[in-house]
Amino acid sequence: MDVTEAVDSRKSIRAFLDKAVDDSLIKELLEKTSRSASGGNLQPWQIYVINGDTMNSFHKFQSEWTEPETPAYAIYPENLKEPYKTSRYEVADDMYSLLGIAREDKEERFKQVLKNYEFFGAPAAFFCFVDRQMGRPQWSDLGMFLQTFMLLAREAGLDTCPQEAWAMKQESVTAFVEAPDELMLFCGMAIGYQDESEKVNELRTSRRPVEDWAVFLDK
Repeated sequence: MDVTEAVDSRKSIRAFLDKAVDDSLIKELLEKTSRSASGGNLQPWQIYVINGDTMNSFHKFQSEWTEPETPAYAIYPENLKEPYKTSRYEVADDMYSLLGIAREDKEERFKQVLKNYEFFGAPAAFFCFVDRQMGRPQWSDLGMFLQTFMLLAREAGLDTCPQEAWAMKQESVTAFVEAPDELMLFCGMAIGYQDESEKVNELRTSRRPVEDWAVFLDK
């Protein structure tokens, strides 16, 4: 698989097969991913992998958690303007339409949202933390790290789903992985093999044309 094919075939998978992923493969992918660009070579990512029996323990821990959770950060800006607002709501409408869930069916929509916190059935995952000292430039490093991992996963025949939704569960995730206080949860990453029989995995999000956001200067 070349880079173009990996980029084109990568998408957020929301239903996974019950098929194990070896720790050794995840470790190999993470080692390769560590070559991602990093300003000043800070390498600001801190990764906690959960897999196999540990995934079962994590789900049990989550189900028993009763303390209030404080979001690690605002996932989307307030009063999101165009064209970003339309892009955000279009992908939700496309997904629910594909699943046959009506706009007014709040209960079914909420059930779909909650699948985030089951990693959509993925057998393996990791959490990406960052030191609270870090700023926006280092957050961009996290994005490059995560994208590199997802493309390498495609090369290895795996599928993924990056999940900022886990930022809403900072306290419980931090407690389970025993991360130190100076680390902040950035996101989760579901890892596994997509269930091609599930309609939700047919979703392919649209992209605005390059003419809308790229300017070729001629002065």
